[in-house]
Order: sequence, then C-alpha cells, then structure tokens
Amino acid sequence: MQTTLTAQAQTTQERKDEALRLNRLGVQQFNKGQFQEALKTFEQALAIVKQIGNTADEGTTLNNIGEIYRNLGEYAKALDFYQQALAIYKQIGDTAGEGTTLNNIGLVYDSQGEYAKALDFYQRVLAIVKQTGNTAVEGKILNNIGSVYVNQGEYAKALDFYQQSLAIYKQIGNTATEGTTLNNIGEVYRNQGEYAKALGFYQQALAIYKQIGGTVGKGTALNNIGFTYNSLARYADAEKTLFAAIEVWESLRTRELPDDQKISIFEKQASTYHLLQRALITQNKTNTALEISERSRARAFIELLASKISGNIDNQQAVKPPNIEQVKQIAKAQNTTLVEYSANESKLYIWVVKPTGKIAFKQVDLNSLNTPLAQLVNKSRLSIGAGGRGIKVEPKNEYTKKQTLQKLHEVLIEPIASLLPTNPDEHVIFIPHESLFLVPFVALQDKDGKYLIEKHTILTAPAIQVLDLTHQQRQKVTGKDVLVMGNPIMPKVGIPPVQLNPLLGAQKEAVTVASLFKTKAITGKDATKAAFKQKLSSAKIIHLATHGLLDDADKSIPSAIALAPTSNDDGLLTPAEIVDLKINAELVVLSACDTGRGTITGDGVIGLSRSLITAGASSVIVSLWAVPDSPTSELMTEFYQQWQKNPDKAAALRNAMLITMKKHPQPRDWAAFTLIGES
Repeated sequence: MQTTLTAQAQTTQERKDEALRLNRLGVQQFNKGQFQEALKTFEQALAIVKQIGNTADEGTTLNNIGEIYRNLGEYAKALDFYQQALAIYKQIGDTAGEGTTLNNIGLVYDSQGEYAKALDFYQRVLAIVKQTGNTAVEGKILNNIGSVYVNQGEYAKALDFYQQSLAIYKQIGNTATEGTTLNNIGEVYRNQGEYAKALGFYQQALAIYKQIGGTVGKGTALNNIGFTYNSLARYADAEKTLFAAIEVWESLRTRELPDDQKISIFEKQASTYHLLQRALITQNKTNTALEISERSRARAFIELLASKISGNIDNQQAVKPPNIEQVKQIAKAQNTTLVEYSANESKLYIWVVKPTGKIAFKQVDLNSLNTPLAQLVNKSRLSIGAGGRGIKVEPKNEYTKKQTLQKLHEVLIEPIASLLPTNPDEHVIFIPHESLFLVPFVALQDKDGKYLIEKHTILTAPAIQVLDLTHQQRQKVTGKDVLVMGNPIMPKVGIPPVQLNPLLGAQKEAVTVASLFKTKAITGKDATKAAFKQKLSSAKIIHLATHGLLDDADKSIPSAIALAPTSNDDGLLTPAEIVDLKINAELVVLSACDTGRGTITGDGVIGLSRSLITAGASSVIVSLWAVPDSPTSELMTEFYQQWQKNPDKAAALRNAMLITMKKHPQPRDWAAFTLIGES
C-alpha cells in the first residue's frame, strides 16, 4: 500500500513538473511572438494541472492563456480566462495571484478605453503588492497607472508613475519591463512635443529588446522611433525605421495562426503602415507608398484565398504583396481604372491606376472637413434612410441627403474626377479603406446633382491583389445550374430568441428570378442549409433573397445568412461555415439586409462577402444597408434581364440601377448594392 502511494506521489510530482516545464516553454514562445505555439503549450499545461488538481498552477496557466488573447486583441476571451483565474486565487487565498489577475483585468479595460475601470483595478492591485512587498509587480502596476494617465492627458502624473516604475526595474534587473517603461516615458515626451527626449528613451528601449530578443517590444520601439522621426521631419530616417518595424510585424504574422488571429494582430499594427506611407509621400515616393498601402490590406483574406485556389488550405503560406509593376499588370488585365484610398486622421491618399498602367496620386487634407471622415460616411448613410427590409418607417435624421452625398463626392471623387474614364461603359473599381467600405459610391452626387453611377460603371474590391485572385478563381468556375432561395421559414435569433420577420417581397423576387432561368425557387421550410449545401457544387449562379445578419449590429446575433431551421440546425449560415464550403459559382447575389457590411478591420470587411469569395465565388453582389422589399425585387429582376443581354455583370447592375431609379428616385431604394470581384 505504501509503495502504491509513493508511486502515485511520484507520478503526481512528475505531472506537476511537466506542467511547470510547459508553462515556462509557453512563456518563452509568447515572448518570441509565437502565439499559436504558446497557446497550444499552455492548453497542454492546463489539462495536466486540472487532472492532478493543482489549483494554484491552474490559476497561473489560465492567466497565461488570457495574456495571449489580450495580446491578440481578443478581449472577451481574455477576460473569461482572467475571471476563471481570479475565482481560483480567491478560493485558495493566494493574494499574489489575485493581484496579478486584477492587474490583467485592468489591462483589458485599459485597452478598451474604459480608463476609470482600469484605474480602479490597478489601485486595488497596488494596495495588495505594497502589503506583500512584491517589488516586481509594484513596478508593473505603477507602469500601468502611468499609461492610464497618459490616455487621460495627465502627463505630469504619468511621468511620475513611470519614473517610479523604472527605478524599481533597474534596481531588480528586470530588463524586459525596463524596456516597456522606457518606451512609455518616450511616449509622454512625444505627446508633449519634446521629440529629442522621446527619441532618446525609445532608442534605449530598442537596444534592450535587441539584446533580449523581444519581438513585440522591438516592433513597438521601431514604430515609435519612426513616428518621432516623422514628427521631426526626418523622413528618410522614418522610412528606414518603419520598414524595419514592418519586417518585425510581418515575421509575427507568418507564424501558423488561424485566420481570425492574423486579422486581430494586424489591427494592432496598422498604424505602422500609415506612418510609413506618410514618410514616403512626403519624400514624393508615391508609388512605393501605394505598394505599402496594398501591403497593409486584406493580408489574412489574401493568404486564405490563395491557399484555397492552390488547393492547399491546411498549409497557408505568406503571399507576397504586389510590387508596382504587378499593380499595373492587374489594371491592364482587368482593363479597368483602379482607385485605391488610404485614410488617416488628417489625410486621405488616393491613387488612380489607369488600364494603360499610368499611376496618378492625389491627397486630400481632411482637417478642412471639421468632422472625422468616418462620421461623414455615417451621416451619408443616415441621410439616405434605411429601415429593415419590408419596414416602411424612415428613421429621423438631421442631415440632408444632398449635402452629405455631395460632400463625400467633393472629398472622394472631385480630386480625381479628371483621371476617371469619360466613357460610362468603362469600369472603375474602388478599393476603399476603413469606413469608406460603407460608402455607396454609386450614389455620390456632383454639384449638378448627377449620381456617379450615371457617369461610370462601378465595382469595389478589398485590395488590388484580390482582383488578381478572383480572376484566377473565375477560370475554375465549373457550375452550370442556377440556385435560387428566398423567404425561408425564418430562424430565431438573439437573447432571448426572437423569430425574424418573413420577407414576402423576397418570396416574389425568388420566384421571378428563378423563372428567368427556367428553374424553381426553393422557399419556405425547404430553404434549409442542407438544401443549400446539396445544390451548391453544381450552381453557376446563386441567388439568396433572405435576411443577412451582422454581428457588429448586435453581438448576441452572429453574422449569418438566415435560412430555414431544422431539427439538426438553427438555420443560420455563418461566415465560418461558408469558408469551408466549395462554391463553383461565377456569381453569388445576397439580396438581403446589410450583407456587404460586417466588422471593418485592416483586413477589409470581414463579413459574408469575404467568406463567399474565399469559398470559391468569383464575384458577389451584396447590399450596404437594409433595403426596402419592393424596389429590391424590381432591381434584381432587372439586373438578371440585363445580364442575359450582356455578360458584363457590372454593366448589368449599372443599367438595372439606372432603370430602377426612374421609378424609385431615392438612393435608399436603388444604390445599396455593390459588385465585388470579377465583372
């Protein structure tokens, strides 16, 4: 009996040692920026400590996993793991562990801009660590409190807390966090316009990170030095430094990360690309700036799409962004004028690439707007007015449609109007940026009240490189049938679950569209996910007339296409499910509410359109707002009739809009739809 107990004790101790080894390995991987590897390592450690009932180490491991998600910007997941750790530490009376976790929760609120909550958590931790005499943690908390004061613009207080923190780290020889604090002190001086002092602190931080191999810290320090060089008008130095920062960031993104985590990392690093564009443009290197603009957009999307096209979905490789010659070739191959936008707070950069390969550059000073560009875009949407599909109540707003659509035209189109084709049949592809993804380009009005669609045939794309990939995808289209689904028995969504309203206009639309192709629409209870998947692979054209749902509108409702629920599923076809499908279609039309939106990130619009193109569609037509029932049905019917006469999808959509606007002159009724991808 004694022997058995001793063996069990040895086995438990061995398992405990293994968990400790895994946690240490995970921390090393994390410090090198190997987030996915670190996550797997910590999850192995967590399984062991749960199995052997080692509660204290379970708290440590949960905290470590939370740290990964926090650094990836996935704050809800991070909070979940931190709260689990906090409950454990309170249960076992581990004050130090409780302090660490309270600090981590404070960091999450800090990152989300909830500074009062963050300060509350930090002050609670500071009281704990002073009581226990944990100097290292005290230094960390002082640093964090300093950061809150920076965000609130209280620089003297911030500097005081940072200097206390720096003194502690130097005393105990904690080099990595000394680097963090030096970076933070540099930020205070930069925010106060004392650039020479800021540069000195940033360079000290960079030297430390180079010495210890801290990848994220190195990238941050290089970004900050580049920012400061820009502020000092040392643009050549800024260019060199920011290129080095981008190399660091891109080394992180080449790790084997899931698609959503690549996007999350990119969001945190997007400012480096904007700073580099500024440094290049100030030196009149506008073509190189266009390469950086392309290099900064839709990277996770492009890598996923390229791996799908190559048939190597399980082994995504980094895809080289296009150089300027390749950009010219894409414009020539598409025989179209490309218009790429890149916006920061004060400037809008616009490149126009002609089908001849000639590139022109313009920039717009956004300070003269007296309102952020994103706010102007939002005003334009409100001025158009949009209720849910089938709802006729118009929202009240204080903005006139003409004012906002003309103001957007003045900012986005007038600077390049002379560079656009004079023949209305020639294509113009807009590559938006950030909030510009929500702009109804077709409805922008010149001073004479003429809409842009009256002058040009218009498409959009998330990046120039995506056009090259969708062109390759079109060569692989093998479908021959037409799949039309509309007005399914609606699923329930939200918390508590509420059934979506039926779309009677969508029923009529689906039947009419199906009759044009001599096929039968699938509607009502038959319009299920199973029916959709069964007919998917043989479809050349897919038309879905139903609700499109957005997770940015209501976080309790997933982004999805609403189909009929069954005993086996809830009827919600999500982007994650769509990506795993094999679509062989030349065109997918989502004649539904807000299907073209989705969360806006540095990776373009993550939504239903992105998922459908990744799954194999060479082009997608989606809506930018909730579209009224009757005009939508008429516009869609007209689109297909036009397309049967002319194989150019963009021309067919333009003609359908021009015809629809005669009967329904309000842009809300005809301007929502946009064609993404191949024409």
